Amino acid sequence: MRKDFLWGGATAANQFEGAYLEDGKGLSTSDIITGGNRKEKRYPTPVLQKDKTYPSHVAVDFYHHYKEDIALLGKLGIKVFRMSIAWSRIYPNGEEEYPNENGLKFYENVFKELKKYNIEPLVTINHFDMPLALCKKYHGWADRIMIDLFVKYATTLFERYKNQVKYWLTFNEINTSMMDVVSDMPSILSNEQYGDSLLLQGLYYENMSDIPNESLRQRKAQAFHNQIVAAAKTVIVGRSINKKFHFGNMIAYGLYYPETTDPSDQLFAMQLEEVYNYIAGDIQARGAYPAYAKRFFKEKNVEIHFGENDEEILKKGTVDFITFSYYFSNVVSANQEKMRNASNFGGMHNNYLKTTEWGYQTDPIGLRIVLNKLHDRYNKPVFVSENGLGAIDKVENDGSIHDQYRIDYIRDHIKQIKEAEKDGVDVFGYAIWGIIDIVSAGTGEYRKRYGLIYVNRDDEGNGNFERSEKDSYNWYKKVIETDGESLN
Repeated sequence: MRKDFLWGGATAANQFEGAYLEDGKGLSTSDIITGGNRKEKRYPTPVLQKDKTYPSHVAVDFYHHYKEDIALLGKLGIKVFRMSIAWSRIYPNGEEEYPNENGLKFYENVFKELKKYNIEPLVTINHFDMPLALCKKYHGWADRIMIDLFVKYATTLFERYKNQVKYWLTFNEINTSMMDVVSDMPSILSNEQYGDSLLLQGLYYENMSDIPNESLRQRKAQAFHNQIVAAAKTVIVGRSINKKFHFGNMIAYGLYYPETTDPSDQLFAMQLEEVYNYIAGDIQARGAYPAYAKRFFKEKNVEIHFGENDEEILKKGTVDFITFSYYFSNVVSANQEKMRNASNFGGMHNNYLKTTEWGYQTDPIGLRIVLNKLHDRYNKPVFVSENGLGAIDKVENDGSIHDQYRIDYIRDHIKQIKEAEKDGVDVFGYAIWGIIDIVSAGTGEYRKRYGLIYVNRDDEGNGNFERSEKDSYNWYKKVIETDGESLN
């Protein structure tokens, strides 16, 4: 591995911080979404209900444990900590004239603490979370007014932390909403399915019957465009404040294998990757919508409405490096009947891969493939900003947690990063997702644990939030100490 490789870990404010109304924070989209599990999907409630649980309200209480947590990260030896800032902690309702000083001070203290241990913050400005008031007033990113409100929020961060933060990401997994544009079954179909759209784009409707007659696909595509423009405008503003800032994009990479050698399957897999991964990546890395996007939107009866200066903003606001999340791959078929019956997160079963408790089919070699694809396409440095294993951890009588399954998963993926480096890919960092146990975004559970550090909290509300090291913690510590040479 390169000597300056950034070994790290990643979290998100709404899954990690807690203190959901403390020190002036406003309600966010995450704060009205219930807990769930593998069988019961999370969903939003316009009014908080006493008989429901809302995981973001407490999460794992980083807000009150940040010094302890950062000390554990320092002992671990990580070089970079990917974290996000809660928009509603800075502007509680999104439109205040002045930011909330308590919120700004909290993150300032976090950055100071990270500096004590020589840990570089990698800050995601918006990670599936935004002031609820903006969603109720404007239906979130469906309205272009959100662009300037977001840039104002980001500018506040740049000015306050210009000497504390060097690496910035604008939106987390900005491409995820494109899956609903691709699909013939958009996820805003029922209250049970509505939570995803609220988190990704803030498309809030108290009553489903209030949704405009306009195509839902159209609204989601336009919301995506507004976010993309906001991201580019943010990069431009950030560079004017501090030329030493480094900006990355962040996509959820969907790796698709065609089921057969049938050219139709090959073409379908290619088109899925283009639309899901590369529309966002191409715009943010190259500065314009790719040619294939025009045909795609036309065939889906979608028309993206550009503002007067949008094309110039996209051209100027390109990123310096590429980041992405990677957890699994998918097998797909041009046969839509097969796809409708697929059960593996939008794909078909792959007999060559192992399946986790939550249905992910793990594919370490796929990570090497993705790294090569992204580097070849954009010729920019690449950072794996999310990768990890969600699993049920058993605490032994002596308090130890033997999570060899997590060690195996991470080891196998790091090996493929090293192979990608030999291929010539410029990989400069790797962040384990949920390096400290967090609440799962997908299911709202504590029991689906990702961390190398265990947090004593369960789905029934029991536990004192005590932190303890898992076997994977000491293993990763050795990996970092040896720059990836010791993986046993």
